[in-house]
Amino acid sequence: MPLSFVSDDGCHPTIVAIDKDKHSASAVKWAVDHLVISNLTLVLVHVRIKNSTNQNGIVQGSNRGLSDQDTHKVFTPFRAYSARKGIAVKEVVIEDIEVSKGLLDYINSHRVTNIVLGASSRSALSRKFWSHDVPTIINKSAPDFCTVYVISKGKQQSVRPAAKPFVSSLSATLPSSQPWSAARLSTYSESSDVSRSIYSRPEQNIVGSEMMKPKIGPSNASMGNLDIHTREPKNSCSRSSPSDDRGLFAPLSHGSVDITTQNLDFTQVSVKDNCSSSYSWEAEMNRLKLELRQTLDMYNTACKEAVSANQAAKELHQWKMEESSRFKQARISEEAALAIAEMEKAKGRAAIEAAQKAQKLAETEAKRRKYAELKAKRETEEKNLALNDLSRSDLCYRKYTIEEIEAATKNFSNSEKIGEGGYGPVYKAKLDHTPVAIKVLRSDAAQGMKQFKQEVQVLGLMRHPNMVLLLGACPEYGCLVYEFMNNGSLEDRLFRKGNTPPIPWEIRFKIAAEIATGLLFLHQAKPEPLVHRDLKPANILLDSNYSCKISDVGLARLVPPSVADCVTQYHMTSAAGTFCYIDPEYQQTGKLGTKSDIYSLGVMLLQIITARPPMGLTHHVERAIENGTFADILDPTVPNWPMEETLNYAKLSLKCAELRKKDRPDLGSVILPELNKLKELGMNSKPSTCISVNPV
Repeated sequence: MPLSFVSDDGCHPTIVAIDKDKHSASAVKWAVDHLVISNLTLVLVHVRIKNSTNQNGIVQGSNRGLSDQDTHKVFTPFRAYSARKGIAVKEVVIEDIEVSKGLLDYINSHRVTNIVLGASSRSALSRKFWSHDVPTIINKSAPDFCTVYVISKGKQQSVRPAAKPFVSSLSATLPSSQPWSAARLSTYSESSDVSRSIYSRPEQNIVGSEMMKPKIGPSNASMGNLDIHTREPKNSCSRSSPSDDRGLFAPLSHGSVDITTQNLDFTQVSVKDNCSSSYSWEAEMNRLKLELRQTLDMYNTACKEAVSANQAAKELHQWKMEESSRFKQARISEEAALAIAEMEKAKGRAAIEAAQKAQKLAETEAKRRKYAELKAKRETEEKNLALNDLSRSDLCYRKYTIEEIEAATKNFSNSEKIGEGGYGPVYKAKLDHTPVAIKVLRSDAAQGMKQFKQEVQVLGLMRHPNMVLLLGACPEYGCLVYEFMNNGSLEDRLFRKGNTPPIPWEIRFKIAAEIATGLLFLHQAKPEPLVHRDLKPANILLDSNYSCKISDVGLARLVPPSVADCVTQYHMTSAAGTFCYIDPEYQQTGKLGTKSDIYSLGVMLLQIITARPPMGLTHHVERAIENGTFADILDPTVPNWPMEETLNYAKLSLKCAELRKKDRPDLGSVILPELNKLKELGMNSKPSTCISVNPV
């Protein structure tokens, strides 16, 4: 088998260690996406565990290895994937007693420069204290020329880069069966070359010099060359720095050792030039031979010492690099363990906080449930009390049976239905030969029975021209019988429901004054004032002569007379009414007073002259007055508005809709007198448009 897989262009293929776990597929995909670029060859290596025997011949190991068929199945998923990617796949199966040992032997014997492994299934904390997983062993024991990638869930978990590049010329000098590291490979090759040149060639030259005879020839050089060659090796051997390998091994080349033989020839030739004194020259030659032998011995000794020092320095440097790498890996592992510990602590704190929040939420929910149960129980008791009170009360209203109500409404037929509110549907009927409007309590109406009782108590004991007349009731089923109002609600007439004709401005001023009159009657009720709390055009009913009457007093509240003045404030637990008509201060603080109805009155007065929805109406009117376009905001269906009087009317309405109660005018002393003046103005002028009665 070759020492390494290298393509024709010199690129090393990517080696991926695979098994049947899910991390192997992730490692192969990552290697294809990131490493297989120039060399489209992928080597898949699988280690099959084999049994081992101890010294006593007993078989050890769990025989976890796969059969040939099972081993073939390990590579099957990757063949189709590699074929789709256009990558050549080489499959290698190694048998060894341990996966890590088999991979390390393969890396060293084949000079693998890149290897990709799937991550261990253990957690990062357990890997720190358990060093027997394959990625950890390969990271620690792989040679320096090999880069190790560990892949987890399609991402690079860690990488151990190569400490130095791979040198192919050095790797070819060693047998493939020995698992040498990169450092030992370089040291072995260098020391082998040097030792061969030092211990073989100089000794041969010395022996050859002893066997040579003195010869004299005119072609030899001068004696100075001998000094140059003997001095040059000494200077070269003195360079013992481990960082300069070229300077160390330069004098150990074949040419430097051959120079000695040339020097010997030189001495032999130089003797020929003086044939007259052969004996002296022979003595001189012997002396020079002796000096040369001593010089060569010193040279060899110095070179041996230099090589030993260089090798020791390299080993020391390699040891330092390994120790530094181990220290770095240990520091990274420690930092990772600390980070994991901090994450676990943070998760623990988050879990504790979540548990505390869940406990608080459960306690809050338990309180809400308990409160809801108490509220339901209290409403049930109030309903029963209301029924008992109604059954025993001496209120002046007619009690109707449910049979009479059903007969009058034709079993609550939809053809007799004329409207529907929050309380329930309203039907047109005839009782005692009188047209009536019957309001039926809906079974799911919130606090319906409470409103029923409130309306019976309020309307049953009072009579006023601007308050709707309660003719009777059916307490058992929550049915209220009112006088029938032909023209329906003010809201329907303002927005011309059913294509009804517009209301002239004279009648609108009259309606505004009558609403204020009825509201003042509620605020001056004895023995305690009443606050309507739901004043809006839908609760203002119009008869055939467009005389208005206030209805739906089911939300009305009694205010203690001791505080029933301009600063009346009565604390309520929750705000009630209709959005856009509710007093903002009452909605914010829960403090109810007669001035709360003034805000609703102001919004409704603006609707009477503009016929617009209540949302943002006060803001639009203020801008129209400031910009001088007040005439454009009035109801365009009504001609000949008296601009001066209407402008005063609008400014009065805006004062009523002030956000703070103390800024709103008094109903009896300020608002009603101004509205009565406008009513008289309309009554004294000829109506601009004649409108007919439009029965509902």
